[in-house]
Formats: sequence, C-alpha cells, structure tokens
Amino acid sequence: MAVIEEVLRPDDHSPKSVETEVAVATPGQLMRWKFMRHRVAVVSLAVLVLFYLVALFAEFVAPYDPARYDTDFMMAPPQPIRFIDNGRFELRPFVYGLSSAMDPNTFKITYQVDPTQKYPIYFFVRGDPYKLWGVFETDLHLFGVKEGTLHLFGTDNQGRDMLSRIIYGGRISLSVGLLGIAISFIIGIVVGGISGYFGGVVDIIIQRVIEFLRSIPTLPLWMALSVALPPTWSVVQTYFGIVVILSLVGWTGLARVVRGKFMSLREEEYVMAAQLNGANEARIIFKHMLPSFYSHIIASLTLSVPGMILGETALSFIGLGLQPPAISWGVLLKDAQHIRVLANAPWLLLPGLFVVVAILCFNFVGDGLRDAADPYVN
Repeated sequence: MAVIEEVLRPDDHSPKSVETEVAVATPGQLMRWKFMRHRVAVVSLAVLVLFYLVALFAEFVAPYDPARYDTDFMMAPPQPIRFIDNGRFELRPFVYGLSSAMDPNTFKITYQVDPTQKYPIYFFVRGDPYKLWGVFETDLHLFGVKEGTLHLFGTDNQGRDMLSRIIYGGRISLSVGLLGIAISFIIGIVVGGISGYFGGVVDIIIQRVIEFLRSIPTLPLWMALSVALPPTWSVVQTYFGIVVILSLVGWTGLARVVRGKFMSLREEEYVMAAQLNGANEARIIFKHMLPSFYSHIIASLTLSVPGMILGETALSFIGLGLQPPAISWGVLLKDAQHIRVLANAPWLLLPGLFVVVAILCFNFVGDGLRDAADPYVN
C-alpha cells in the first residue's frame, strides 16, 4: 500500500508497526499523508502561504508607500539586483541608479543605467511611515535603500513603485477569493443540504433555481450586477459588493456536490439511528452528515477560489469592479490596456504574472486535496 510506504519512518522499519499506525490513523491523517506525496501541490501550497503572508504584512514588505509618486522616474524600467561591480563580486546586493533624458522632438523620456550611482540594498531600513493593519505606526520596511531609488519592478505612468503596488494589490485580489468562498460555502452547504436531505418538491424547486443561475453567462451577469452598485459607494463598500456579486453564482456548484452526497448518505444506518434517537434535521445535517465528506468540500472550495480571483480581476480590468484609489491586480492591469504599453513599458503587465501564478497554485493544491480525499486513490 502506497500510504503505508510513505508513513514508514527511517527509524522504524517494522511493517507491523506501520500497518498498525495506518489502521488507527484518522481520516484527516490519511488525507494529510496522501497530500504530502503530491509534490507539486505541496510546493504550490508553500507559494500560496508566502503570497498571503506578504499580503498580510504588505506595509512592512513593500519598500514604498503605494501612493507615493516621483515625477523624475515616470515609466522607469526595473532596476535589477546586482552582485558584481566593475568586475568585483560584492557580498551586499545593490542596484545602479538611472539617468533620464528627454528627446526634444518626441518629448519621450528615456532612461539609462548609471554605474556611477551605486545604491546598496539593506534589510530592515527606515522609509515611508505607515500604520501596520491601521494600528501600529512605524517606518520600518523589510528591505530598501538608504539613498537613491529602488524600483525592482519599475514604475507606472505617475512614478509609483510597481512592486509596492503589486504587494498591496495582492491583499485585495487574494482576499476576494477567500471571502467569496466563505459566503459560497455557507449558501452552498445550507441550500444543497436542504435539497439533498428533504428531496421531493423542495429539491425540484432548488434544482430549477440552480439550473437557471448556471444558464446565465457568468461574465455578463457579473457586469450587470457590478453596474448596479451605487457610484457613491466607498472603496470598502464596493469591495464587499464585488465579493457578494462573485458569491451569488459561485455557490451553485458546491450546492450540487452537497446535494449528491446527502442523497447517498440519508439512507445510511447512522443517519436512521440519529433520527430514531430523536435528533432534529439541523443536528443530523451538520453533526452527522457534513463531517463525513468535509475533505471533498475543502477540495471543491479550493478549486473554486481561482474563479473568484479571475472574476474580480476581469471586472476591475474592464472598469466595472474596483476603482482607484483601490489597488488590486485587476486595477493595476487596467493601466496596461493600451498597445503602447507593450512596446514602451512591458513591466506594467507584471500583475498579470502574479494572477497566473496564484491561479495555478490554487488549481494544483485543489488537485492534491481532491486526490487525497478520494479513498480509491492510493
């Protein structure tokens, strides 16, 4: 058995002890062991944890305030990190400064690397003041330069640091998926559980409603609902409005999964025993039936998060979602709509790279959880 081989520890080669450990293991332990065998899923989970930690401590990790602009470095290219200066290896990483010049005919600003300007990179440096989570006031940043500029991902058309804005944008784009799934989880569990447990007319009505919602094209529905949001709403109100809009359709898939599981479980002996013991329907559903397939629900939810992130990105990209001064990956990509960006400032497309990486990681983690939750997969 493949799981037994993975459980076998280097200091314990007794097959009997390993079989005993597997036999007494809980379903959660077996699922964890099988998930750890999925190397791509484990690496993807580590990347997602890193993304969320960076988003959580965005003020500390970002080298600059995302709203800080510098008219001397508008549309400046990325400054690569270097370790070699004039043929000598340097232990401390650094970046070269940039010198700008304007074409008198086209008024286009061009930047050149200036080796005479050398800016070492330090950890835990003082910079722009901020309030971490709106509570702790400080000016300490994870990394930065004590003088000069540090734009590892370049700047936008107002001279704002792209790396800092991408870090702050991840806070909204990544949290939209989690909040949206939380709402979808509640609606999907309740509606799907009622449909699968009671059946009959209730099941028919609920399934027709689900089929109607799933028959509507997703993006046009999101666009119509987002246009209905009052333009006078604040950034926070618009944010939660977008979350609710994305959740209105996302719960239907989970509801059908829960319905199918309930229809197969409601005739089980332990459910009948709970009914004979006088347990009410709510206790039977949430105490006895749901815990038996939590792993499948978790896997299904993980695979649904990318759709939420893509929905927010798409709505913000076309101007129907979040609007500046809100910062999300979709809002940042909106600045890269013009064709001239591809020729003059391709680094403005970097937020799209983070969207792709996050989506792939969620899909890989979801695949790993789905395989780990399947009892027929060794």
